[in-house]
Amino acid sequence: MPNRRRKLEIVAPSASPEEAAAVVAALERFLRDTAPPPAPPEPPPNPWVRAARLEAVDRFPRKTAWG
Repeated sequence: MPNRRRKLEIVAPSASPEEAAAVVAALERFLRDTAPPPAPPEPPPNPWVRAARLEAVDRFPRKTAWG
């Protein structure tokens, strides 16, 4: 799964590198802790529906889309 979150970066002239890193780490932890749970995986397709779709492909091979 790709990471869609932007890279956090603090641009503050008065903050030391350690302070900026601490703030960014706290924000990243907050975003990780409050993120919604991942969506459940989709159920597998019904084998009967798949068979029906495959069978319908060649049902009328001489028919065109326009009649």
